[in-house]
Amino acid sequence: MKIPTTLKHKPVIVCENYENVDGKYAYSSDAKGISLGLAQWNDRGKIDISAKVWRHTGGKWSRQSEELPLHRVIDLAILVCRAKLHFQDAYRYEKLYDPENPVIDRVGMQGDAMTVEVCQENEMIDEDIRLFNQVLSDDGELLGERLRVLSTILKEMGY
Repeated sequence: MKIPTTLKHKPVIVCENYENVDGKYAYSSDAKGISLGLAQWNDRGKIDISAKVWRHTGGKWSRQSEELPLHRVIDLAILVCRAKLHFQDAYRYEKLYDPENPVIDRVGMQGDAMTVEVCQENEMIDEDIRLFNQVLSDDGELLGERLRVLSTILKEMGY
């Protein structure tokens, strides 16, 4: 299925068979493609690049397709990596985190820091964090493969 090129997001680099590699949803995913292109929110004289996940209901392109600025895609990758790193040693805490200090890390960037912390406002955090940890464990091979690929590419780029 071809990604639409007539919508506000203008695809430039595409993966039109994403449904075949969409993790545990592979071959049955509604995420049919991903693309990097010109953002739909571009104003005259101001151009941004965005990443987009193209979802299809089977009958039409879905309004649930997501478009993100590239820095947010990378920020999400940082968040995933930092969370995964935390849960490697979380077994040391009875609740998988320290309720007295829910901040996992402060990742410095652009003169400030991204605070990565456990959401204590979640009334079900004790149960939800255990479920989260279980899914990270269950999906370990799937995530690990992608992180190894990302690491290799980052090294090739000199990072």
